[in-house]
Amino acid sequence: MKIALLGYGKMGKTIHALMQKGGKDQLILKTNSLSSELTADDLRDVEVAIEFSRPNVVLKNIEACLQNGVPIVVGTTGWYTHFAQVSKQVRQHNGSLFYASNFSLGVNVFYEINKKLAALMAKYPQYNVDIQEIHHTEKLDAPSGTAITLANQILPNYPQLKGWHCGANPPENHLPITALRQEAVKGTHEIKYSSNIDEISIVHKAFSREGFALGAVQAAHWLKDKRGIFTMTDMIAQ
Repeated sequence: MKIALLGYGKMGKTIHALMQKGGKDQLILKTNSLSSELTADDLRDVEVAIEFSRPNVVLKNIEACLQNGVPIVVGTTGWYTHFAQVSKQVRQHNGSLFYASNFSLGVNVFYEINKKLAALMAKYPQYNVDIQEIHHTEKLDAPSGTAITLANQILPNYPQLKGWHCGANPPENHLPITALRQEAVKGTHEIKYSSNIDEISIVHKAFSREGFALGAVQAAHWLKDKRGIFTMTDMIAQ
């Protein structure tokens, strides 16, 4: 399959290495955050684009792909407040978009555990819940998209919580998220339920980017001939 990598940082390079190892896919376009805006000529022969760029350029990349009939897999986070706008563009162009805050199979299993644990723990008000995420120092958005997904899975079980808050001194009735940036950390997410007598936690740690890269390439193959907006839940279900 002919693939464009929109964003050729650490994740883009890991995906490219995986493509070369597999030998079934061809990289015909790669861009970085300093590249000019995509044109129809740039995308002419692209069958699927995989987007791991930056929050400040991802919306333009999505729009260019949709306008030119190129299915796009989006791993960049930090744009979800514009989801309604992107959804409208997908409908207007009868396009194809696959997005995920995390393409790792292990993380998506972690999501399912998180939902089940949140439903169980909501019955015990003596426990306070919080989230901590740790990533490498080059990660620009905070909290991570994965942490936001985890929070949004927890909140429906706690009607007294008005939302989540990242940073010091969270407002009352908000789910606290702590975002830390440390050298060489690929990604760690922990959910803690704490009471005066004990603590329950679940943790996911990523040891390399290859799990994310593999999921993104699998998503590209899965998306190729589909129309609409999809997530890892849709792919895993099939």
